Amino acid sequence: MPEIGDTAPDFTLPNQFGEPVTLSGLRGQPVSIVFYPFAFSGTCTGELCRLQDNLAVFDDAGVKLLAVSVDSKYALRAFAREESFEFDLLSDFWPHGAVAERYGVFDPVAGQAERATFVLDSQGVVVDVFRAEPGTPRELEAYRAALAKLSA
Repeated sequence: MPEIGDTAPDFTLPNQFGEPVTLSGLRGQPVSIVFYPFAFSGTCTGELCRLQDNLAVFDDAGVKLLAVSVDSKYALRAFAREESFEFDLLSDFWPHGAVAERYGVFDPVAGQAERATFVLDSQGVVVDVFRAEPGTPRELEAYRAALAKLSA
């Protein structure tokens, strides 16, 4: 798992529209990578809706929000449309969970990403990492604290 001070592993994943998003292509702005298990599941839906409702927290900090799951881009498109998400949902569908595995947050038994967040500075260096137990949402205050480290 990348730790604070490490350069985050690069990746390219399709978003909900099938457009490729490459992490290194976002250099120059901070990024928050939010791994979550599955679209449409109760806890994940609640978590991502809370992020959508508080998108200004990320926008005000100039942070690009990326949410990553092992769902297909088709499921993610339906999920984004149903919940009116205005941020990229990235599909780590194939090879199944490969990016989550590189970040040390893939659960091979359940076949899903764990609930983990990596906040990167504008050069792609990890400034904070936090996780939550299965079925437990990450708190918005954890995001606020992590984003504050960008300006420290």
